Amino acid sequence: MVNEEDIKMFSEMMKNIFAQVKHDIVGQHEVIEGTIIAMVAGGNVLLEGVPGVGKTRLVRSLARVFDLPFSRIQFTPDLMPADVTGTNIISPDENGNSVFKFKRGPIFSNIILADEINRATPKTQSALLEAMQEHKVTVMGVSRQLSEPFFVLATQNPIEQDGTYPLPEAQLDRFMFKLIVTNPEPEELKSIITMTQKTMEETAEKACSGEKLLQMRKTANEILVADSVLDYTIKLCAATQPDSKYASETAKKYLRFGVSPRAGQALISSAKVLALLNGRFNVAYSDINKLAYPVLRHRIKLNFEAISSRITPDEIITMILNELAGKKGEKIEQEDVAKVSANVQNKKRGIFKKNK
Repeated sequence: MVNEEDIKMFSEMMKNIFAQVKHDIVGQHEVIEGTIIAMVAGGNVLLEGVPGVGKTRLVRSLARVFDLPFSRIQFTPDLMPADVTGTNIISPDENGNSVFKFKRGPIFSNIILADEINRATPKTQSALLEAMQEHKVTVMGVSRQLSEPFFVLATQNPIEQDGTYPLPEAQLDRFMFKLIVTNPEPEELKSIITMTQKTMEETAEKACSGEKLLQMRKTANEILVADSVLDYTIKLCAATQPDSKYASETAKKYLRFGVSPRAGQALISSAKVLALLNGRFNVAYSDINKLAYPVLRHRIKLNFEAISSRITPDEIITMILNELAGKKGEKIEQEDVAKVSANVQNKKRGIFKKNK
């Protein structure tokens, strides 16, 4: 069981990690927090934003902070699967005979930056599927385990679509979080320009090791989840499925498909880390509500009505949270999702009970 000393150690370690990353990244607190939470929880992250907002710099900085081997793969249309996983080459042995020898690709590292992942063909994108889910690579029938901890942090540009290949749903589902990297505020932009005039290199120092990161993950896994919170998480996932008998009115109106069971797993795993980060021994409703956005936004599929009405996935998630909180028809802002927790606990209402 987790004790106060474990929480104190976890909190101090996270504080040091955040402090070091902020030496290289100005602003973007939610993105930094989300990426680190996903890494501690053992998940992969998809970073979406226009060029030049610091996506690649964030990943390089995290590699320095965690002191882990780092590989950058620049995805392009001519990139082949063997360029990612590695391949067998003919090499002479000690007797001079020609034998096949496996040459490892850049996937054999701890932190993988898949830069502009949507620029590669689906065949090359699929080379990451097994690594992201099972942390192993199979080449010519031979499976090779990847070293732990292992993370894929991918970036993509949402604006330029020429020459790109949208990620298939099966691959999107393997990303624990999809985080939106926005443009900096004017004050933040001033700090960025001032900082990069001194050096363009990352200055963050080691704040955690791979072994400590795995220990933090083990500590987070021991955090308790009350049955009521687990039931709420399950009902949230079910509420996104328009064909389910538990579907919310929002899902019926705006969604083609809901989330998979991986979404529920991701919500609980990441919520345990967030609970520890906030100094708590248990997962709260507010943890689930806050993490619903990065966990669900890339897993729900909008229908034509939602697209034609220009309704975003985040707006749909807010509507569903409102329904679950018994606040149907009263829109809340994304930053107020923590209030949903109090609503759920105070009203104790049937989550899928329809208003007559």
